[in-house]
Amino acid sequence: MCRLPCAGLSPSDSVASWLQLDPRRPDQVPLRCWWARPTDAPPRGGVLVLPEVFGINGWIRSVTQRLAEAGYAALAVPLYARTAPELELGYGPGDLALGRHHKELTRTDQLLADVGLAADWLQQQLPAPAAGLGCVGFCFGGHVALLAATLPQVAVTVDFYGAGVASGRPGGGPASLELVPSIDGTLLCICGSEDPLIPAADVAAIGTALSAANDARVLAAVPAQPHRLVLLEGGHGFMCSARSDHRPEAAAAGWSLLLDSFEQALGAPG
Repeated sequence: MCRLPCAGLSPSDSVASWLQLDPRRPDQVPLRCWWARPTDAPPRGGVLVLPEVFGINGWIRSVTQRLAEAGYAALAVPLYARTAPELELGYGPGDLALGRHHKELTRTDQLLADVGLAADWLQQQLPAPAAGLGCVGFCFGGHVALLAATLPQVAVTVDFYGAGVASGRPGGGPASLELVPSIDGTLLCICGSEDPLIPAADVAAIGTALSAANDARVLAAVPAQPHRLVLLEGGHGFMCSARSDHRPEAAAAGWSLLLDSFEQALGAPG
């Protein structure tokens, strides 16, 4: 691992910087990540942050910073490491088109290899390396977060408006929802009630998949927190303060749900 130049965002109770993770297997590539962690106490857990199609931009770095201020060691992971490893976009029409272009070039196996590399590294930074991790993703990162929930390192996942999970998966293949039965941890899917990218039929499919997986766990007496689907009032991207469709009340509710989920799975503050 080699560190890249630090940049901004350094409140007194946390520190943040760019860093590069070097590949450990032939199917992995270097990852330019944003790394934030508390400085006044050991981290209470580790969280992977998966960005929108716009890359690890200022807003995603601010999410990582907020998690560090809440006591977590947080690592923002690039999803376009093979085609645009340093992508950082705004929210204009051209930015969206470029981000979607790179999204179409991704493959599920490569995304899981990259997130797996980040998860392995992040676990080693924790006081108890064997502890499970949290994962949160937004937009395309929300879809990838559902995929990442299948990794053995991930104990709890929060998927914010992960479009397309009911219709396919990156690089082609059956719907990513078909992977829900293979998730050992807990999955929370949060959608906007007015999101045009996640129509009512997709919301219903998500709810059905989560309910079926919960029923199977009950029958198998699996001691795990149930998966959940939550609808909040808003469109696509309501969590992001840099977007025109930001909804402050829904964003506050979403952040509270995120912290509650992590606390239940990763433990309360020390």
